[in-house]
Amino acid sequence: MNTNNQIEKYLDRIGFTGSLDGSAKTLAHLQEQHLHTVPYENLDILEGRALSLDPQELYQKIVIRQRGGYCFETNALFGWLLRELGYTVTDLVARFWRDEPNLPPKRRHHVLKVEAEGVNYLCDVGVGGIVPRRPLTFIEGLAQEQGEESYRLEKDPYDGWVLCEQKNKAWQRIYSFTEEPQLPKDYLFASFWCENAPDSIFNKYPIVAIRTPEGRHTLADKEFRIFSATDVRTYTPETDEGYKEALLTYFGIRLS
Repeated sequence: MNTNNQIEKYLDRIGFTGSLDGSAKTLAHLQEQHLHTVPYENLDILEGRALSLDPQELYQKIVIRQRGGYCFETNALFGWLLRELGYTVTDLVARFWRDEPNLPPKRRHHVLKVEAEGVNYLCDVGVGGIVPRRPLTFIEGLAQEQGEESYRLEKDPYDGWVLCEQKNKAWQRIYSFTEEPQLPKDYLFASFWCENAPDSIFNKYPIVAIRTPEGRHTLADKEFRIFSATDVRTYTPETDEGYKEALLTYFGIRLS
């Protein structure tokens, strides 16, 4: 398969039909479509399948088999797509702070710095929780509104850039990162730790999530949660078949 065909199939996978003009507007559209179509998920880890971070194998998993992945998978493949479309992409590594009462143990999150029309943007399609749907401009202290959500990038003398979200009128950390470029092999150790370490949350129970135009769908252990603008419904399947059907219905995941 040639690269043009791969790009076309990738764009079909995420439902993108806009112009490929290399603009910031197109970049935002690509990211939002990705978050609405490719789920965050750790199901291969739970099955004991070693993850590959090779872009061609990720392409087979996410585009051809229509699965999802976690940050080291989805952001690696999204970065590949953006480069093929002519964007300048720098791979970075972040320390995740959300829901951590103390200093997080390691930098274990893959993020992207992407240049569009001479401006640098933070792009991320690899978080299970709520994160920006669209890229954020690298401007210190600027509140960037996205619907009812508000984010800003702060600078810390030790942690570098810090992505923050506004909750209950207070700014709280999501993750921090520096601008030191990373090579693909730099993520192998962190991904191996997430797959295998006793302290990792990724090998304990299913974690699946996807953004939707109305809200988001999540799976924690075996409880499906369907969030809309007004309420949340929960559903726990009683059979394995019901579980597989719910994965397909809410996340588009078809388990082999």
